[in-house]
Amino acid sequence: MEAITRIVSDKGVVIFSKSSCCMCYAVKILFHDLGVNPKIHEIDLDPQGREIEKALIRLGCNTTSVPAVFIGGSLIGSTNEVMSLHLGGSLVMKLASQKAVVIFSKSSCCMSHTIKSLFYDLGVSPAVYELDEISNGREIERALQKLGCNPSVPAVFIGGQLIHNPTSTVIYIPMEKQVMKLASQKAVVIFSKSSCCMSHTIKSLFYDLGVSPAIYELDEISNGRELERALQKLGCNPSVPAVFIGGQLIHNSTSTVMSLHLSGSLIPMLKRAGAIWL
Repeated sequence: MEAITRIVSDKGVVIFSKSSCCMCYAVKILFHDLGVNPKIHEIDLDPQGREIEKALIRLGCNTTSVPAVFIGGSLIGSTNEVMSLHLGGSLVMKLASQKAVVIFSKSSCCMSHTIKSLFYDLGVSPAVYELDEISNGREIERALQKLGCNPSVPAVFIGGQLIHNPTSTVIYIPMEKQVMKLASQKAVVIFSKSSCCMSHTIKSLFYDLGVSPAIYELDEISNGRELERALQKLGCNPSVPAVFIGGQLIHNSTSTVMSLHLSGSLIPMLKRAGAIWL
């Protein structure tokens, strides 16, 4: 039992299997088709395999000990239970709770596209399930509707929690907060425009100092205008280049950064922020 607890402790998807088991193979293929990379434990290749198999039977895997599927540390069951959840649309819901951000979408839905683009622009890589492209999409859509999703897509889960009315709730987060969130994701963040010579100068300076800043080119990303207005509200005039070090806005970025550099104060500031180490 302790061996099982240790193996499933990572809280992801774990499948106890046997390398020669055809039903195990089918379950593994199902999860791979759903975009999941489960942790596979082949008990016939493990010296403790017999003890693990006995423990699985004690846990309730009575018909056959394998495949035994755990999600988030909890036993889901074997082939029948997993397939039943899948056909009913509930399996993906359980998987949704294991990812930081999950979006149920349709490839033809413009609002779904908007929501996905927003998360990508924020540097988030959500798990995306296109209901019009997966085999049990209709069942999942009905399950989403039962949860209160109207319309059914886009449906957004953050930390396993459903965000009701995601189009309005997610999109209308104050843009200033989105700027500050982006600014806090790396030691140095620069909001720039690809055509701005001063932005180019500032970026070159940081590169020469051995810094690898996060760069957001406002003229190349979908919500660049909104971010620019938010920067202006934060006091950036001109709006670019806008430099954040350690999550803090450097006001009058071009002149201030250059002054800090010439006075010898920039490198200590970068070291304190963790942007450089030497």
